[in-house]
Amino acid sequence: MKPTTHSRTPSPFHAELRPLIAGPAQLAILAALSILMAATRFHAIGAALHLPDASMAVFFLGGLYLQRHRLFAGLLAAAVAIDYIAITGRGMDFFQHYCVTPSYAFLLLAYAVLWYLGRAWAPSMSARPRAMLGALAVALVAAAASFLISNGAFYWFGGRYADPNFAEYIDRVWRWGPLFVGTTMAYIGAALLAHALIARFARPRADIAPRRG
Repeated sequence: MKPTTHSRTPSPFHAELRPLIAGPAQLAILAALSILMAATRFHAIGAALHLPDASMAVFFLGGLYLQRHRLFAGLLAAAVAIDYIAITGRGMDFFQHYCVTPSYAFLLLAYAVLWYLGRAWAPSMSARPRAMLGALAVALVAAAASFLISNGAFYWFGGRYADPNFAEYIDRVWRWGPLFVGTTMAYIGAALLAHALIARFARPRADIAPRRG
């Protein structure tokens, strides 16, 4: 007798997100995230549009939907290029800018936390409420960790503070942390809402049509 084989049921992620993560759709997501990062990372454009920096959200969503290591490297290079153009475009030396210190290298780690926690959640992702809440929870942890890495590196290793101390650092975390993390969560929440709507209205007709006996 031949051994019985069992067909695997597609995971919610692959069943519902395949149109979003393959072919032209993946390129569209990459383009959308790149444009969002550029529009908000260029401070002049972001201020004109009243949009705060979306970079942290972009890297989490990139890990969730794009996943590939080389795309992480590409978006990271794009972020640095945007900073370089924005700074030098105003006639300033890139390496003399207030925000460009030895701590700038820690952005690699800060953004990697966002990307790879998003990537880790991807197999569990679907349009179901529990999966959405899980994604938001993971995003909150990732955003908080990313902020602590980037802000902490700038404070302790940036050389911009004459007498760094723990009390001042905690004050800075409480002052700026909720703003950065809250902004990131707002962008991610909007993206997940769009995901839910797409999954709902782009579902194949056969899946939603009533079955005939």
